[in-house]
Amino acid sequence: MCGIAGVFYKQSPDEVFEMLEKITHRGPDGQGIKNLPGGTLGHNRLAIIDIEGGHQPMGFDDTWIIFNGEIYNYRELAQEHLADAPLETHSDTEVIVRLYRKHGPRCVSLLRGMFAFAIIQGDEFFIARDPLGIKPLYCGENANGFYFASEIKALVVVTDEIREFPAGHWYHSKEGWRAFYEVSPTPLDIPDEQEAIAAIREALAEAVHLRMIADVPVGISLSGGLDSSIVAMLANRETQHLHSFAVGMEGSEDLAAARKMATLLGNQHHERVYTEQEMLDALPKVIYHLESFDPALVRSAIPNFFLAEMASQYVKVILTGEGADEIYAGYDYLRSYDNPDALQKEMVQITASLHNTNLQRADRIAMAFGLEARVPFLDVKSVALGLGLPAEWKAHRDRPAKTLLRQAFSGDLPEEITNRPKQKFSKGAGSFDVISKIAEDEISFNEFHSERARLLYQWNYRLPNKEALYYYRILRQNYQDEWIFPTMGHSRSL
Repeated sequence: MCGIAGVFYKQSPDEVFEMLEKITHRGPDGQGIKNLPGGTLGHNRLAIIDIEGGHQPMGFDDTWIIFNGEIYNYRELAQEHLADAPLETHSDTEVIVRLYRKHGPRCVSLLRGMFAFAIIQGDEFFIARDPLGIKPLYCGENANGFYFASEIKALVVVTDEIREFPAGHWYHSKEGWRAFYEVSPTPLDIPDEQEAIAAIREALAEAVHLRMIADVPVGISLSGGLDSSIVAMLANRETQHLHSFAVGMEGSEDLAAARKMATLLGNQHHERVYTEQEMLDALPKVIYHLESFDPALVRSAIPNFFLAEMASQYVKVILTGEGADEIYAGYDYLRSYDNPDALQKEMVQITASLHNTNLQRADRIAMAFGLEARVPFLDVKSVALGLGLPAEWKAHRDRPAKTLLRQAFSGDLPEEITNRPKQKFSKGAGSFDVISKIAEDEISFNEFHSERARLLYQWNYRLPNKEALYYYRILRQNYQDEWIFPTMGHSRSL
């Protein structure tokens, strides 16, 4: 819902202002900077909850916070933990800071949602990031202070020493680093697939319900595939005015499938058809915001870019189907895993890596237009359920991928949706191989292998193809290698 930036150990409002100016797209509704004994906090606001009272930095007595994200159980937390003192706002931000004042750093274990936030209390400071890294956070240092920000582009104005703040961790100036979450599934006491199907329906319905909390309109990214259609159907039960958005090139499969689903649900549906030339024109902006040249991310970021641009004209919040393929083994390459233990290990790995792969793409491209992306499949309860089920129930060598999901919602969705094969967003949108062909024509064999050898030597990075080099050259127009390679994720499924 916002962009944050700040520095600990010194006051530096000019530097924090310069950092905030690099990420104004994340928060077009207001800006605030606060000098405190322990440092300077800065905030660009995207107003979603408590439009009037949720301005940041927010403080009570000697404790101040800047916060990016949404806490979906904040009302329950207020009732359970803060009933002894009336709140001054209706904001989830106030709930976090008051929980911190009451419980200290361990308050993060109470929060159900997505978050990156920093707190200064007197001369002490605290910083934390949500379990899966849905919201981004980076940090870096120089001789004068410890800096942090929502995006790499904000930190480059103050330091070259940039690293990703790890998901599921917090840091306290007196207590140091702590991990409070890891993707480590516990087997569940669910005896058969039928009970699993019922549990999946319940968990996802709750996750979507929670993510409809907002004081502004909420929409849905609708590709017409299984995952987004499930989310759209569940969200449609929560409101009579759901906006849905679909994009693609002329004749793309996603546009036709999304149109059918939107008609069935009665959504306020919007479409954007883009051309090959528009893709090429947008590519530098896409890569600038994405802060990665990973081919799979860039490919899917292009249709995301056009969708976010369109959706931001109607809503401030959008639900997406991110995460279903990781926790229910939806990717085609997972079909080759015969051993359930190996399949489970791979699903855990790709889920734990989402913070700098698909979640980075979802956040960066949506927030480029001041649009918040929410991901119901990655609710911590949904993840625990999905990964806690036996891996053999999710293996799909001899049956369709994500069979459990298909069966769970087969009675709610058209047969052509529940039976639609998994496709990468870029493929369904019709833009799958356009730029890879251009890269193949423009980059010579010698150029590719020379650059591949250099990157392998300098960064231990194996350039996968000419398409990646094409994207890398665009990224290098705004970012140096040392800013990107230490933080960049690598998608396993292209």
